[in-house]
Amino acid sequence: MEKGSVRRKKAKLKVARIHNNIANQRKDFIQKETTKLINEFDFIGIEDLNVAGMVKNHCLAKSISDASFSEFYRVLSYKAAWHDKEVVKVGRFYPSSKTCSCCGWKDDNLTLADRTFNCKACGLEIDRDLNASANILEEALRVNSAIRTQSEQK
Repeated sequence: MEKGSVRRKKAKLKVARIHNNIANQRKDFIQKETTKLINEFDFIGIEDLNVAGMVKNHCLAKSISDASFSEFYRVLSYKAAWHDKEVVKVGRFYPSSKTCSCCGWKDDNLTLADRTFNCKACGLEIDRDLNASANILEEALRVNSAIRTQSEQK
């Protein structure tokens, strides 16, 4: 289509409507999921992800960008403040996937291809994501108690 033509303007409007619809769907999803989490839990531990590093993986870049992790955390945080709930962010370099949630043993050779975590110390065999979520919760509780201890000492 030629620049300045009526059909080009119509096509541009059509694309803009589609992008607006997708943005609204993303906002709606974030609002609904954060509300569900805030209503269900009093304490939420969330992992601080290195999104800039993850976007460098060209296979995952579009999906990661579409997820809008920072917006999810922002909405979750302000809703938690409204409802007197706690959200604690765990540091991005905490090895949540590589550490055994049962005994604390660390597997430095774990790769993204490994979907189960096998502990060589205690024999625990668990889904990698479940293991990571248990470790994130434990670390978030530890960080939260450390923050409370510091504030009480002041």
